[in-house]
Amino acid sequence: ILTRPGRVSPGRLSACRQVQADPVTGRQGGAGRRGVRMGRAWRGLLTLLLTALLTALLIIGGSGLRVQASPPGLQWGLGGAAPPQATGRVPISRQPFYPELLRTAERWHDAPLGQVVGESPRETLLNFYAVMARVDHDVQALIREAGTDPGWFWSEAARRRIATAEGLFDLAVQALDASDFPESIRDDRAQEAAIQLKQVLDYVFSHSDDPITVPDSAALKALNSQRSRSSDSWTIPQTGLTLTSELRDAVDNTSFLFSAGSVNEIGRMYALIADAPVAPQPFATPAFYRSFSDTPGFLVPPKWYLRLPAQLRLLLEIPLAGQTLFQLVLAGAALLLYSWVLLLLFRRLLRTYRYYQQDNEQSERPAARSWHQDNVAWFRVLLTLPVLPLTRLSDLFIDDLVNFTGDLLVVVTYLFFICYFLAASTFFFFLFEALGRSLAEWLVRLRGGGSELQLRRVSNLVMPVCRVLGGLVALALIYRLLIVLGLPSTTVLAFSAVPGLAIGLGASKLLGNLFAGLSIQTDRPVRVGEFCRIGDNLGFVTRIGLRSLELETLDSRVTIPNAIADEETIVNFTRRQRRGGESTLQSLALELTVQHSFSPEQMNDLLQLVRRELTAMDVVQQPLVSLRQEGVDGFTLLCHGLVNLSDWASYLALRERVLLRLDELVEQVRLSQRQIGVSYDTSAEQLETLPALIRAVVERDP
Repeated sequence: ILTRPGRVSPGRLSACRQVQADPVTGRQGGAGRRGVRMGRAWRGLLTLLLTALLTALLIIGGSGLRVQASPPGLQWGLGGAAPPQATGRVPISRQPFYPELLRTAERWHDAPLGQVVGESPRETLLNFYAVMARVDHDVQALIREAGTDPGWFWSEAARRRIATAEGLFDLAVQALDASDFPESIRDDRAQEAAIQLKQVLDYVFSHSDDPITVPDSAALKALNSQRSRSSDSWTIPQTGLTLTSELRDAVDNTSFLFSAGSVNEIGRMYALIADAPVAPQPFATPAFYRSFSDTPGFLVPPKWYLRLPAQLRLLLEIPLAGQTLFQLVLAGAALLLYSWVLLLLFRRLLRTYRYYQQDNEQSERPAARSWHQDNVAWFRVLLTLPVLPLTRLSDLFIDDLVNFTGDLLVVVTYLFFICYFLAASTFFFFLFEALGRSLAEWLVRLRGGGSELQLRRVSNLVMPVCRVLGGLVALALIYRLLIVLGLPSTTVLAFSAVPGLAIGLGASKLLGNLFAGLSIQTDRPVRVGEFCRIGDNLGFVTRIGLRSLELETLDSRVTIPNAIADEETIVNFTRRQRRGGESTLQSLALELTVQHSFSPEQMNDLLQLVRRELTAMDVVQQPLVSLRQEGVDGFTLLCHGLVNLSDWASYLALRERVLLRLDELVEQVRLSQRQIGVSYDTSAEQLETLPALIRAVVERDP
């Protein structure tokens, strides 16, 4: 009937319509009677009144307002007498497994600790059926008691009963192989499928034309001996429900579970029989799924909700899109609040990237801001961290408290899982970046340094590694998200092969730059802040990345791929100290051509003056001064020193200062000696007065 809905015979359908719900109870063990004799006339009138009431409830439910009907206590639960059945049907009380079902139910009632799954189809099926009937009986008993029990919240005793029912329900859910469901919705879909399966079994056991023999281990072996191919599985006759011990993910499994294919089809089976009348019989739970899906909470709704006026509950339980009006309003409010908080955090995160830009325009100490980058990085971590528990709590609120079910629950669960894993990926990327910032500052202070240039150099080495680690963790979380959402692992592996294929086909240059960047970071021919020449480009190194390095020249900023920089001849004008920490000195070489004829005494005076002047400058260390002859009447003054500079402005200012001072010294030496010519007929007395005259001139103009 369930596997071929299009081939249901008219006789079977008419028999389904002829089943009448008789709430009258018989004594236990009296199953099989076709009717119950009425002892008094007023009981017939009571039956008519109950029939009229049920008809009115069905009319209200058909118009869109559902009334939560609670089945009677034990009369349809754990072993009551069977009501009248339609002609040609085998009631559950006449089924061959019914006596053992009664014993199973009694065993679970006396000792509710055990295992639902068994080593035979009979053991698993009867355990599951009895436990689910017990769960529904306990839930409906608590719902009926909510109207008479004082208070708006469940008492301690009631909470213990709820915990017992939920524990039994979890045991029953374990009898379903839900491995085909995506991991993100596996538990929710398995719980819904367990309740739907119970009602499908109610329908099967009340519409069976022939007795159903559920095999035990010995009977299954005998059945396999008659088959052409042995199989550790059994299918309930006239249904697509199969119990099997052949599990895909557990090769050594010996317990029988409802197969994954059957669990996937339970929703479709339940949709076929959801509105069909079910004969009242022992262990039947006709309102189990509607009671579960149309109320907030998990198995048992909150007590305050059950104590609401009946008319208000009719309004709250108006069905919309597979949920009730109350559930949609609560879920919508939760989603709006969640979106609003996410928007606030995201806007605050964006402001952290504009912080330094605004600070650069106002601050007078841009170098000091480098030591506060770790604070901003940790602030970003704190902004992304609340998204993780907020997403999880919102998911639990809509899933467990609001109790979404069906396809809408799948959509909401997928949305929250996507947000959760994206937030986790962002969080770990920011976390590794913050760790890298803090580690760089710690290393600089550990080595005794404290300059902004030293921090930039260490950060340039540490940050790429931390970012790569953060990116790998984020990529692993994205792959995990694809698996959780139900993407096959083979497809995820195919996605994993895409980056390798891209590198092999079109990213060879990128790979070469990456290896060249690692070589530059390892050999360290240049570092950040050093003055060098790479090819035809002369300037300061401002950044060394995994793909390229940046060189700040006099007129522009040049980006050189690492592979090209590794092949070029690198001329580094910076001399690194072997001792003294991370301090580095940059070469400053100057040449000044002098087109005057100097005497040897003047050249010696010039060398002494230049050496004394450069030594007096605090910014110039280890000065070297020399001369190079250029023809007969000219020479070149050579000056070299070590300076601590890292930008073009400071470099040009110092170079200009030294050159101007050298020009002054050359002119001073040139004017320090004068030749005075005298006539041949000058007398000896006049020649003797010349020193006094020259002395007077010198004293007049020093």
